[in-house]
Amino acid sequence: METTDIEKKSLETHVELCAQRYKYLEEKLETVEHTVINLNTVVREVHDMMQAMSQRNTDRLINWGVGVIVSLIGIVGWLLTHYVLK
Repeated sequence: METTDIEKKSLETHVELCAQRYKYLEEKLETVEHTVINLNTVVREVHDMMQAMSQRNTDRLINWGVGVIVSLIGIVGWLLTHYVLK
């Protein structure tokens, strides 16, 4: 906001307008603060969800790996019993 002509001539008017401007700025700052808090909450929730998904994927890969290794050991054992030990 720019200063008005009446504000330049009257200190009381200037002080009153400055108080209104300051109040407006405080309200805007509170709005921005609430928005940042909400964004921080959303980002934290997304981060937690991504960590959980990553952990599930890691667990799934480990289970698949263990399954493949057990299958290979079983196949090697079967081959040994049928072809080597006969």
